[in-house]
Amino acid sequence: MTETTVHIDDVAPGVAINPDMWGVFFEDINGSADGGLYAELVRNRDFSFGPRDDPEWHPLTGWTTDGAVEVGDARASGGHRVRLTAPATLENTGFVALPLTAGAAYALTVRATASPGADVRVALLDDAGEAVAEAPVTGDTDAVLVPRRDAAHGRVRLHVASGSCEVWWVSLMPTATFRGEANGLRDDLARTIADLRPRFVRFPGGCVAHGFGLDNLYRWKHTVGPVEERVGDRNIWGYHQSMGLGFFEYFRFCEQLGAEPLPVVAAGVCCQNSPGGQAGFTDAEMDDYVRDVLDLIEYANGPVDSPWGARRAAAGHPAPFGLRYLGVGNEDEITDAFAERFARLLEAVRAAAPDIVVIGTAGPFPAGSDYDRGWELARELAVDIVDEHSYKAPKWYFEHLDRFDAYDRSGPRVYVGEYGSRGNTMLCALAEAASMMGMERNGDVVRLASYAPLLARVDHTQWTPDLVYFDDTEVMLTLNYHVQALHAHAPGTRALPVLVENAPAWERPRTGRIGIRLRAESGTLTVEHASLDAGGHRQQTGLHRGERDVRLPLGARGTDYTVRARVRLEEDGRDGFLVAFGDVDGPDHFEWRFGTWENRFLVLCEVSDGLSDEWTEPLPSRFDAGRTYDVEIRVEGGGKHVVCLLDGDVVHDIAHDGRPEERFSASAVVDDRDGTTWLKIVNATDAAVPLTATLASGHAVSALEITSLTADPGEGRPFAPAPAAPRVSRVDGARWTVPPFTFAVARVVR
Repeated sequence: MTETTVHIDDVAPGVAINPDMWGVFFEDINGSADGGLYAELVRNRDFSFGPRDDPEWHPLTGWTTDGAVEVGDARASGGHRVRLTAPATLENTGFVALPLTAGAAYALTVRATASPGADVRVALLDDAGEAVAEAPVTGDTDAVLVPRRDAAHGRVRLHVASGSCEVWWVSLMPTATFRGEANGLRDDLARTIADLRPRFVRFPGGCVAHGFGLDNLYRWKHTVGPVEERVGDRNIWGYHQSMGLGFFEYFRFCEQLGAEPLPVVAAGVCCQNSPGGQAGFTDAEMDDYVRDVLDLIEYANGPVDSPWGARRAAAGHPAPFGLRYLGVGNEDEITDAFAERFARLLEAVRAAAPDIVVIGTAGPFPAGSDYDRGWELARELAVDIVDEHSYKAPKWYFEHLDRFDAYDRSGPRVYVGEYGSRGNTMLCALAEAASMMGMERNGDVVRLASYAPLLARVDHTQWTPDLVYFDDTEVMLTLNYHVQALHAHAPGTRALPVLVENAPAWERPRTGRIGIRLRAESGTLTVEHASLDAGGHRQQTGLHRGERDVRLPLGARGTDYTVRARVRLEEDGRDGFLVAFGDVDGPDHFEWRFGTWENRFLVLCEVSDGLSDEWTEPLPSRFDAGRTYDVEIRVEGGGKHVVCLLDGDVVHDIAHDGRPEERFSASAVVDDRDGTTWLKIVNATDAAVPLTATLASGHAVSALEITSLTADPGEGRPFAPAPAAPRVSRVDGARWTVPPFTFAVARVVR
């Protein structure tokens, strides 16, 4: 077996790595805030839910009632007063469940007005409905309740036995929050984030920041001040956000973590995926919005005698938070409207706070028209850092480990603000580990990076994969999480040059089998005709009416072929249909998706390792029921050139650039703070790799202290604990055999 040698140039100056390189990005997606990181246990505590959140919601959603219970006036925050006349009861079962622990302390807050002599009590109930702790309510009430028994599915009950009571706030929070903070965070989830040692926290989004329409832009001023006065709103991901976890709490969390705050504000436009598309503030509205952004900087950094510095001090934090980074925009379509408003905000921030590092955006994809226009605008305006996003299959990451090698060193720097490899498998985790090594190696260009999304509540998720899954009592770490932790626990201040000799080769297996699959994503379709011409042989199928899935069997072989079909959707649905071609029963083929993302886009996808990934930029398109579409797909050039025609017009003409996948990679960093040199290895092949490490300085490597993560490539899935955890070992000398499908960091002992 050939031995691989990794030469570490420990005498070279190397490339400086930003101390803030590895961070986390928190967005309220997947039920991450209320009922998640934010420790509140009562759902809809201020009776503010309504049709804006969900057409079927109302102020008593989340509550069950018995007796005379009436919804009264709305408050300025959007919540309502609720009147109970004896005998009457309100009960709340929490977000999914409301777990109670015997002997633990819970802070109860009730804001109410009771009639003279009324008998009103709040009780915590166990699974059987028996009271395990209670307190009287005579008006505004603050109490600490300690349950006598555990409850997996507890309840909070407000009962009026006599008289009447008008209530507008019922809150229950554990007192054992992260670091004991009032209005604080769920301790186990916050500690899980802290264990990643993040050097920055990006918040509150993401798509949450620029909202689902201009009236839904995230307004930071609604999230600070007394928690009972904060203004909740519809979350872009389809539920209510209370703003109990607001900008003050985000800044405090950063402070507790020793992490830089990186708030993101909208660039004066809403999300382009809003019902009316991207819309922007008028000039007059922009005046007010620019003021809001400058007020945020003052809230974070201003002295106590400034208007917003005084608000911060009134919240209990007279010292500035020390804001250095500000994101403006998120995954925006780079239109003229966006460019004008972004430039206006950038100019205002530079004039008012020149020390703030402004982070712009290059759109939602790591290539394409918005990416190109975003970078052009950033260079034109000399933006400090550009936020790039890449949600891709492992294959893409393994093909682009050198992505940042050729970036312009004289232009704006990069923040890889959102990335994730489409799954929670070991292969996905290895692709991310290798990509992060490439980011470190290019630390002069890549200044910041954060995986996304961070958290997801089991069974209440809009997006997978995620870094951490949780339910009411359990936190489930993924293989991807372990990769992030391994990198964070092996930090460097400089990336050292590394030369790998005899790296193991890897080639993607090809079967050469060809078939077609036509599938309705929702509803049914009719296939009037479908054919496959390959190598001079033709397969075809006749009429199929009202079916979900139509196939031509995998009979043909070859690399060049032509697919033709006449397809009609029989009824409108959430999504359109797809035409898969190639080895459609295997892990590697193609999908042409018509009407993906709620029937709004047309996109050609490559499926590799069983994971679908956009191969082209999504084109705005809608596919209506009752219309027949003529589809033609030509695969040429040994299978590397694909031409797609719709109704006779060329829509996609794309060729793979022939990049190899680097399934084995090595890097090295040195931490000048303590002199530690770290060797990092990704072996994403199915063979063990004998390896020897050498140092250019001539020092002998006396030992390698190794922390490694190993699992089969397909192991790992959402909503489950990782199938493996990092293991610590030591080898004497410089020789070590790296197991297959392993990410490892090794401390080099001289």
